[in-house]
Amino acid sequence: MVLFGRLLVRRLPLLLIAGGLVFGMGTPAGYTAAPFFAAAPLAAAPLSSLRGTVLTALAAVLGEIWVVGYRSAAQGRGASVTEVLTVLVVALAALGVNRAVRLAAARPVSLQDVSEAAQRAVLATPPERLAGLAIAARYVGARAAARSGGDLYAVQDTPHGVRLIVGDVRGKGTAAVQTAVIVLGAFREAAEQERTLGAVAGRLERALQREGGQREGVEQTEGFTTAVLAEIPANGQPVLRVLNRGHPSPLLLTPDGGLRELAPAAHALPLGLGEMAGRPDRPDETFFPAGALLLFFTDGVTEARDLLGRFYNPSGKLRGCRFPGPDVLLDTVIEDVARHTGGAPADDMALVAVQRPMGA
Repeated sequence: MVLFGRLLVRRLPLLLIAGGLVFGMGTPAGYTAAPFFAAAPLAAAPLSSLRGTVLTALAAVLGEIWVVGYRSAAQGRGASVTEVLTVLVVALAALGVNRAVRLAAARPVSLQDVSEAAQRAVLATPPERLAGLAIAARYVGARAAARSGGDLYAVQDTPHGVRLIVGDVRGKGTAAVQTAVIVLGAFREAAEQERTLGAVAGRLERALQREGGQREGVEQTEGFTTAVLAEIPANGQPVLRVLNRGHPSPLLLTPDGGLRELAPAAHALPLGLGEMAGRPDRPDETFFPAGALLLFFTDGVTEARDLLGRFYNPSGKLRGCRFPGPDVLLDTVIEDVARHTGGAPADDMALVAVQRPMGA
């Protein structure tokens, strides 16, 4: 039984690629096989040699290209460059993970090393400028191995405007990272194709339901992802739309030092639990003035505790402060959380900041 388990783990990258080919050819338009191909090199990186990881990464990218071409011809669907780029970026990152594991061979490789490296691999750094907006993003790993993995973010320029997601997968470790890959892959596709944030959330919901159907026990019935989706329209209007699915509320910091918590008008359940809600998603709309900063974060920020057990309060810390840009804002928050906790956070943190330039 142990031998079979080891053999299965060794064959996992090949099984994921084969699964991606079958899924890509057997499902209708609107579904993506990219998570299968992206997961294959990540699974190979900590277990295989450099040569094995390179071959797996190459096979994953070629498999994704083949599936995209097949769907374009068979279903009349336009080729998705986003899917191919997603797999390519993760494949290149997997090579970095493999090298890091090889260099650390002199010491035991911990779960924290692997899950955090994989986490950083799937979180692509957004450009500093996107559609006239200033963007910054950070990921800070937890000091405890059991608390690492699962936080995610993505920022994307789409025909509907700049759209972003910041979320936190239930659970930690490599299983949470795998779910994060699925959520991010579904978001990148849906953000381009869907007209509304509600429809984007619906696509993510279905992706998590498909992923949950492949799990057993509590993970099948209680797997979920808290997330906040946001959209800044492409028409240049100073408007922000936010759809919150059980996630900490983002903050809006105005140039005069004002601060407003963008709490949802109606609370909604996390992604993956949407069937229990029974109502459509409706984003909240708010004024986004020139020079203002938006701050999105995961609960690793708000649940950071000091020695007396007191939670970190970003609203209280940032109210009345002025920041020249998103990078300075994120660096300030991360340093302040470190001072509050007396070191690295107990849980991992993902943060994204967006600024509308003056005169926009």
